[in-house]
Amino acid sequence: MKHVFFWLAMMCGLGIASARPIDSLAHRILGADDTNFVFVCQPDTLDYFLLESVDGKIRITGNNDNPMAMGLNYYLQHYAHVYVSWHAHEPVELPSHYPLVIEPVRKEALVRERFFLNYCTFGYTMPWWQWEQWERFIDWMALHGITMPLAITGQEAVWYEVWKEYGLTDEEIRGYFSGPAHLPWHRMANLDGFGGPLPMSWIEGQKELQKRILARERELNMTPVLPAFAGHVPARFADMHPEADIKPLSPWCGFEPTHFLNSSDPLFSEIQKRFLDKQTAIFGTDHIYGVDPFNEMDPPKWQPEYLSDVSENIYYSLRKADPQARWLQMTWVFYYKRKSWTTERLRAYLTAVPREKLILLDYFCEKTEVWRTTESFFGQPFIWCYLGNFGGNTMLVGNIHDLEKRLAAALREAGPNMLGIGSTLESFDVSPQIYEYLFERAWNPDASVDAWVNDWAQVRCGHAFFNKEWKLLNDSVYKDKSFYGLGTQLVARPTLEGHGTYYTKPAYSYSNDTLGRICQRMLCPVFDKKAKDAYQYDVVNLMSQWLGNYFMAVRDSFTMAYKNVDLKKMRQQKKLADNLFRDVDRLLSTHPLFMLGPWIENARAWGTTPAEKDYFEKQARTILTIWGGPVLNDYANRLWGGLVKDYYAKRWDLFFKAVMEAARKNRTFDEKLFSEQLSVFENRWTETHTRYATAPKENTISVAQEIFDRYMRKFYGAE
Repeated sequence: MKHVFFWLAMMCGLGIASARPIDSLAHRILGADDTNFVFVCQPDTLDYFLLESVDGKIRITGNNDNPMAMGLNYYLQHYAHVYVSWHAHEPVELPSHYPLVIEPVRKEALVRERFFLNYCTFGYTMPWWQWEQWERFIDWMALHGITMPLAITGQEAVWYEVWKEYGLTDEEIRGYFSGPAHLPWHRMANLDGFGGPLPMSWIEGQKELQKRILARERELNMTPVLPAFAGHVPARFADMHPEADIKPLSPWCGFEPTHFLNSSDPLFSEIQKRFLDKQTAIFGTDHIYGVDPFNEMDPPKWQPEYLSDVSENIYYSLRKADPQARWLQMTWVFYYKRKSWTTERLRAYLTAVPREKLILLDYFCEKTEVWRTTESFFGQPFIWCYLGNFGGNTMLVGNIHDLEKRLAAALREAGPNMLGIGSTLESFDVSPQIYEYLFERAWNPDASVDAWVNDWAQVRCGHAFFNKEWKLLNDSVYKDKSFYGLGTQLVARPTLEGHGTYYTKPAYSYSNDTLGRICQRMLCPVFDKKAKDAYQYDVVNLMSQWLGNYFMAVRDSFTMAYKNVDLKKMRQQKKLADNLFRDVDRLLSTHPLFMLGPWIENARAWGTTPAEKDYFEKQARTILTIWGGPVLNDYANRLWGGLVKDYYAKRWDLFFKAVMEAARKNRTFDEKLFSEQLSVFENRWTETHTRYATAPKENTISVAQEIFDRYMRKFYGAE
């Protein structure tokens, strides 16, 4: 044991002058201000950090670089009120001085693991990231004590080599892969080939990117979760092996069925070993693998004996390739198809794997804690996860009070079977506070939501001026849970009543007047045009939601006027809608995180030829709008500058004109026919190449104040 601690001490860098990972991270975040901090590594059997002031500097002690990074972020948020975003282009705005830590603060991790990411995040947020974005994000994960990130970038390079060895051609393999933004659903076996063939330049570029990602994650004491074979094979492979036990799975969201190789077939174990051997040769391994068969689909058979065989054979195929292998599986499918995954079936599936060799992600705990309905997953360890965002929808959701209540109960009641805390968000685009709270809660047994929100207000604004506003936001606005397809009526597919598609639900339970009053108070003259970036982000986020919510009343008034054949009123409501779209788009375009331009330009940057650039742009436009399947239109709807003006506003403009034309001719408006015509516009938009600004041209606070004053007079007759 003494030798082990000596080795750990050497790895921590005790007495060594060369730069350590934690020093490099601090310099990336703080620049020259990193000289205010001293990091000391003291090995221990648990993750902890200790904050102290020593000789005028902030000393952060921890058992390795990951908890020390967590300690740095804890100090920055709670003492210096500095916010470090997960987005690379959000500036880290440093203080003029760093307050001393009067009394030492020691925090110990309440759980062994902190997990982050979702397969879908790699499609809704990350597909176009270069190293600059990944480097900041990995730093953010370290600063939040994350130990177990999902790491699935670049796997197509491995699969390319595997399928080539089985005789598939280059064209067949790249045609089997989907386009970049849809790769998460290809990787989960939901679809094949949509948006393909995948360019070889992308495959190679992602492979090199993954090498850098993994090196940095491991450097910061993380255990990346790499992919493994779950049974998904190309249709061409099935044709080439008619003797193999390959069955089509149930169709997913209107796409053609994909093919599953039964895990009892000898080919399964063979493919598993080929894939893992090649992946390890390229990327190394940390011996934990994500394997997720049957995501949102039915297995070929539902008999408990069959399900037991599937999981047992998957695990032993992993073990045969890597004797140290552990299997990580998301439990979303057990929630999503909970009527089919009966207790008997689920018990058979889960208990076929040796205990501790299967780790389960309880995926959507703010809605349903599956561990509570399955005898704690029948003894298998699990990670309690908060999801919180579907598709990147721009909505003010996430109840910290409810999160705290559920998480505290789980920590108290689940026992040692609860291995960790995590988040499985689908996109990063809005409401970061709930994820910040979640990962800090993993270190804080005496959490106070109100105290944390007060600190958060200062982090966002620079001082305590907006504590009351953030408390009101947290108590009265941020109280709904996220679910798929949230969005204001403004981004919904046009219709006279209700919403145009299943995946746009303009629902919120708070008073929009309350949100408007909060916006009014947030825009008080305490700040000039140089307000903190985080504060400007919040202003755009809150005001665009407030205005977007108001659009429901505009649409409903237009519909009533149509029913009354009141053309004058219809024209008035259309004009109000036109102005509202214009103003919302203008407001959104004052902050880069609410702009379409960066998304498209980042996609085009992956292209090595003009044709490839256009190809990537089409993929980027498609995932946000029509998605690609007949069911998923608008699933990833966003309030983004450029997208509002050129897509959502134009859809509603076409709709208003068509309804007014029907009213003028005394005809009943044919919504079904219009919907078919609208699909033509939507599909054409994904093929266009209009360029959008990548940086704001107007100041957020000036524009927000101007727009707010105008709408306050419209809504309330206020000056």
